[in-house]
Amino acid sequence: MVWTAPPVTRADEPFVAGERAMLEGFLDWHRGTLLHKCAGLTAEQLAERALPPSKLSLLGLVRHLTDVERTWFRRRFAGEPIPSLYSSPEKPDAAFDEVDPARAEEDLAALVAEQEAARKAVAGLSLDAIFDSPRWGPMCLRWAYVHMNGEYARHNGHADMLRERIDGSTGT
Repeated sequence: MVWTAPPVTRADEPFVAGERAMLEGFLDWHRGTLLHKCAGLTAEQLAERALPPSKLSLLGLVRHLTDVERTWFRRRFAGEPIPSLYSSPEKPDAAFDEVDPARAEEDLAALVAEQEAARKAVAGLSLDAIFDSPRWGPMCLRWAYVHMNGEYARHNGHADMLRERIDGSTGT
C-alpha cells in the first residue's frame, strides 16, 4: 500500500483574544495549513520539485520548518542543547536539498512532534522573555512569534503553488 500524508483538521485562530492567544492561534493555524497542503499526497509527490528551477518541495518545506521551530523555540528561547535535525553549518540547505521520499512519513511526524515540543518549550515564558542573539542582540519571544507567523505565511504561499502544480489542488 502506498503511504499518503494524513488529513489535518485545522483549528481557526481566535477572532477575539489577548495578545498571546492571538499570536499562538495564528501560528497554530499556519502550522496546520502547511500540513493541510501536504494531506493526501504520496511521499513521491511531497518530494517533487514542482516549480523548476527552484529546489523547493513540500517535503523540503516541512523539513525546513521543523528546524526553524526547533531553533527558535527550543534551542534559543528554552535553551535546550539540541542540534538541528536537517541543516548544519556545512550543509545549510540540507532541509531542502536532501529530501527523500522514503523518509516522508518520518519527516512529517518530526514536524508535528517539533510543533508540540515548541509549544511546550515556551508555554511558561513571558512574551517579554529575551534571547541574546550573537548576531542581532536581544530578541523577545513576542518577536519570535511574529517572525514564525511570517515564516509560515511565506512558506504556505510556496506550498500553495507547489500543491497546485502537483495535483491541481487550490484553496486554503
